[in-house]
Amino acid sequence: MEHLNIKEWALEDRPREKLMKYGKSSLSTAELIAILLRTGTSKSTALDLSRQVLAFANNDLSSLCRLTISDLSKIKGLGPVKAITLVAALELGRRRREEETPIKSQITCSKDAVDMLQPHLADLNHEEFWIILLNKANRLINKKSISTGGMTGTVVDPKIIFREALEARACAIILGHNHPSGNNKPSEADIQLTKKLREAGKNLEISVLDHVIIAGSTFYSFADEGMM
Repeated sequence: MEHLNIKEWALEDRPREKLMKYGKSSLSTAELIAILLRTGTSKSTALDLSRQVLAFANNDLSSLCRLTISDLSKIKGLGPVKAITLVAALELGRRRREEETPIKSQITCSKDAVDMLQPHLADLNHEEFWIILLNKANRLINKKSISTGGMTGTVVDPKIIFREALEARACAIILGHNHPSGNNKPSEADIQLTKKLREAGKNLEISVLDHVIIAGSTFYSFADEGMM
């Protein structure tokens, strides 16, 4: 089958022209990515290349958001410039989502805590551990990253957590971390760490209210599951 350059397509089939004529919602995800890539290769169009990008991420935008410049550069025909463009566009989308997420100043349920942490953790390809610091009315004082690790875990130092809580004069904290694997179930290490931090909090009169695990768009709450 003869390969046609995008410029040889009918006007209404070209991604840029299609967007201008019919609006952004008329384009497929692959077509939107093709606009960012701008050009293809000698053997494939930008749209062909964008489909390869999606296939590389298992046709899942959440997985695509977790890919690094190095990961994307492994795709044949996708050099560093195109990879950087994609990563920058996806980061803008993440930041917009973070700005649009309604942040309640008072924590009343596990979903409130997840809403505070999910924009920071959902798309990461490594684990991070965060805490939410609360006053006696469970109102937000601050949220902070405590540690950064690899794909399968991160080292958490209880001394750092409670130092932050004491310095902020917090009366309660909520723990949170992510699972890049997409599995939101706690590991045995997660369970033991939660117990350890809960007991340490009792000695300092700082309540550990919950531990939420964020895995993409899903989450697990120790409090909801009766494990606190």
